[in-house]
Amino acid sequence: MKCKYILQILFIAPFLCISNHTRSEVINFNILSIESPTFDGRQFGEVGQYKKITAKATIAVDPQHRLNQGIVDIDIAPVNSDGLVEAVADVVILMPMDLEKGNKRIFYEVLNRGDKISLILFNDAKWNDYYEDLDAGNGHLMNEGYSIVWSGWQGDMPSGENQMGLQVPTISGVTGLVSDEIVFNHDFNPFVATLSYPAASLDTSKAKLTVRSRQKDKRSTPEDLKFEYFSDQRSGIKPYTNKQITIYRPKGYDASAIFEFVYEAKKPKVMGLAFASVRDVVSFLRYEKEDKMGAPNPMLINGEPSTIYAYGHGISQSGRFVRDFLYQGFNEDEKNRMVFDGLNPDVAGSRKTWINFRFSQPGRWSQEHKDHLQPGDQFPFTYSVIEDHLTGKTDGIMKRCLETNTCPKVFHTDTATEFWQGRSSLVVTDTKGQDIDLPENVRAYYMPSTPHSEVYGDKPYHLNYCQYTVNTLHNGGPMRALLKALDLWVTEGVSPPESQFPSHSSGTLGDFDQVKAGFPDIPNVPFPSFINNLEVTDYSVIPANEGESYPIFIPKVDSDGNDYEGIKLPYLDAPIATYVGWNIGSEGFAKGSLCGAVGSYIPFAKTKSERLKSGDPRLSIQERYKTKNEYIERLRKSSQDLINNRFLLEIDSDLYVDDIMKRDIGLKN
Repeated sequence: MKCKYILQILFIAPFLCISNHTRSEVINFNILSIESPTFDGRQFGEVGQYKKITAKATIAVDPQHRLNQGIVDIDIAPVNSDGLVEAVADVVILMPMDLEKGNKRIFYEVLNRGDKISLILFNDAKWNDYYEDLDAGNGHLMNEGYSIVWSGWQGDMPSGENQMGLQVPTISGVTGLVSDEIVFNHDFNPFVATLSYPAASLDTSKAKLTVRSRQKDKRSTPEDLKFEYFSDQRSGIKPYTNKQITIYRPKGYDASAIFEFVYEAKKPKVMGLAFASVRDVVSFLRYEKEDKMGAPNPMLINGEPSTIYAYGHGISQSGRFVRDFLYQGFNEDEKNRMVFDGLNPDVAGSRKTWINFRFSQPGRWSQEHKDHLQPGDQFPFTYSVIEDHLTGKTDGIMKRCLETNTCPKVFHTDTATEFWQGRSSLVVTDTKGQDIDLPENVRAYYMPSTPHSEVYGDKPYHLNYCQYTVNTLHNGGPMRALLKALDLWVTEGVSPPESQFPSHSSGTLGDFDQVKAGFPDIPNVPFPSFINNLEVTDYSVIPANEGESYPIFIPKVDSDGNDYEGIKLPYLDAPIATYVGWNIGSEGFAKGSLCGAVGSYIPFAKTKSERLKSGDPRLSIQERYKTKNEYIERLRKSSQDLINNRFLLEIDSDLYVDDIMKRDIGLKN
């Protein structure tokens, strides 16, 4: 109850009147706490110690400005006395205690569902839950001297300890039809589900619940499928809530059945302010001396802004945000300055986001089995401005920034999972499936055979709802090298390595077909029957109406089932398993469907006799390598090749050898 009261106070605060504003900007940068030093006083190379600043930034957005007019519902949002729409973002800054020793660069990570995860990728840090402090890991970003910035952007994400949100206005008096798709991945009965928005009425006859086993199945309403608005009789205050429903599951449907609840909702949020908030917070920290209340920018040196360059990075959901941020024209601030010099959308595929819509649901992402019809994934898919032959539209992720000369350098990075769940082929092909040229300021890099996102050092593990052991390959090494290459490209004009991405012209991109892809017949490992297809979709009706399909392709693989093309980790030059970006639902969990965003680890047999007994066509480990020392030398050579090609830093030369030394791979020294 205490936390709820605090949140209510914070929600009211953004709309208090602060006068004398003429444009959108940060009007109040309120520092709540400073932890100095942080990380228990740890020293980071020549940069020294870091401090952590926690703040709240109030932004005021002019709904009449050309850069803001595309924000959905901003024209009917509550305004202050100056006619500006306000929002409040949680902000955290990790910065050198002595900024003079820093590299004068902002590394801005777009939060993933309110959480900070870039240190897991770039610093090989452990995974931290919301209630845990940050882990510096190997300290790479700090050793480099970056000031690392996060700000809340997701308007339906409540603020909490180590969880960051954005308080945005709610539109009163507006209702609309909303669809919530619910997959439990368990068989409890009944079960309570939380709705994305409050229902406009508690009359159950004004809502409809359906169920289906698979995404393409017909929606059905069996007699024993029932729902009611949740009632907590213990409270004695409000017998029913309009934000939760109790679902009584029907017989004959497994744990991954798709429940779809369609209802009239109320109180949409102005979610599109997410893009304006990131633009204005980063622009303030980069360019301004003080906010409109006279409070200083905390990143000043001798009274002047210390930031020379700014880079934006996002992983998965936040990688899609980065692409959408650029697409919707927010890399230009309202003084016509570039916000980010470089952007790195990671594991985003060809997708954007479900943010700048009425009744948006930013946490959703389209999968083959779940949330397939979320509306953030339609054309355009690639950075070049091209024509969609199915709709006749001409567009591209960079169309708006080209018009305003505010395009950053872009490194687009994807893993194997994105070709299956995120339609990555559409980044490098047109809507007819033909190869396209990316703009000169864009590089696309593929991390072959690696999964969506895993933690460094984790051993393969198992999930009960997926059939195969989970692939835990981690891309921290190449990502650190790519950040260095992006920085050199921006600051010194040093051309980065050419794109490394599957294509038809290189013979490494093919149809969704086992034979054409070259995937071997591995015992008890059937090739997937499904991929996350994409159709031209009409979202003006619920359920959405799917039309013609876009061509989707997958990377071709070698005789072991590992990908050919891309920045290959040493584990792929000296494999002990087949590593893929897909996994398959297990018995009772939509068996045969694509299983979320995890890959599969399919180990080789250890000996020839074991391989022959199972009928495995892949050579065994002992047939490939005589000793573990021979295997390690293969890893060393592969690591050096990556260094020579600028895909690995010298500091990571022993990264993969050190990792494999901790493991038993069935070879003697």
